[in-house]
Amino acid sequence: MTAAVVIPWRPGTPERNAHHEYVRAHLHALLPDAVHLDVDSGHETFSRAGSRNEGVRQAQAAGADRVVLCDADTLPEAEPLHAAIAAATDGRLHLPYTWYRGLSRDGTDQYLAGTPADQCPTDLEHEWATGGILVIHPNAWWFMGGMDERMIGWGFEDAAARICADALLGPTVRHHGTITHLWHPQESDLGSPQHVANGQLCQRYVDATGKPEAIRALINQRDRQPA
Repeated sequence: MTAAVVIPWRPGTPERNAHHEYVRAHLHALLPDAVHLDVDSGHETFSRAGSRNEGVRQAQAAGADRVVLCDADTLPEAEPLHAAIAAATDGRLHLPYTWYRGLSRDGTDQYLAGTPADQCPTDLEHEWATGGILVIHPNAWWFMGGMDERMIGWGFEDAAARICADALLGPTVRHHGTITHLWHPQESDLGSPQHVANGQLCQRYVDATGKPEAIRALINQRDRQPA
């Protein structure tokens, strides 16, 4: 088994740059024998969808048969991550967590100073996250259509991909554990024309939830259009 760890990454704010180095070191410690890649698809506006797709391509070229797609601000736990990697032979999408912990600015400072994450203040905690870190076999990634690169910038690409995975691969598998998100200035640009367009495009996937033929038609349609 060869695993590749892909961080979609383009340098940004000082906070995000520092978090990237911390997360990268954390992943190296958890998976010292994996191939570790920082990937930027090169889109004019940084594309998380495009960079994840390009990361899977690079992982395949490196001979990986498991891909861990991890955001540069997100920390997984060891046990659920290893369990997800081991189980990804089943051709489904695996999420190595059941709980999302979003640290506050102060909480992030405390965590980086050595306080355990579960003792640090948070801005948001919930059990319905779909992104942050994904584990999958490369062939399964492409069978589910990868991610829709028409979703530019931040927002909705992971939700749309989850709908595709559930419809085409079978129900996504969650492994009990927590991911910890490090605080940084908000980049979502909520309410911008592009963010709204991403949401409208995602709604088309929502409307096709649980309908494999409809999902496949959406994927085929986007493949005929420029990203």
